[in-house]
Amino acid sequence: MDESDARWISDTFHSDCPGREVMEHVTGRWVPLILAALAPGPMRFFELRRRIEGISEKMLSAKLRILVRDGLVARTVEPTTPPQVSYELTELGQGLSRPFAQLVRWISAHTPEVIAAQQRFDHSANPADQAISNL
Repeated sequence: MDESDARWISDTFHSDCPGREVMEHVTGRWVPLILAALAPGPMRFFELRRRIEGISEKMLSAKLRILVRDGLVARTVEPTTPPQVSYELTELGQGLSRPFAQLVRWISAHTPEVIAAQQRFDHSANPADQAISNL
C-alpha cells in the first residue's frame, strides 16, 4: 500500500473509502438508539426491542448482525434451554456510544428550539422559503 492508498482508507470524503460503509452502518435511524440502549450494560434481544419503541424484530436483528460483524457489539449465547442471547458493547462500541449519548442529550435539550424554528419557518410569509420546504 502506498501513501495515496493510505490516505483514501481514512478519508470518508473519498468515494472508495471503506469508512463510507462504516458511516452508513452507524448513522442510520436505529443504530444510535441501539448503542445508547446498550451503553449501561448487556441486554437480551427482547429487552432491547422493548427499550427502542417502534423498531421491528426484523430490523433490530439486521442492525445487531451488522454491529456484531463490525465489532461494535458482542453477542453472547448462554447454553441454556432455550438458549439465552445477550448483546453488549465492545470496547470499540463503547467509544462510539459516547458521542451518540451526547447527541441524544443534545436532541433532548434542544428539541423545543428546533420545533420552534420549524414552526417559524412553516409560518414564514416568504414564498421562496416555502419553495425550499417543498423540495
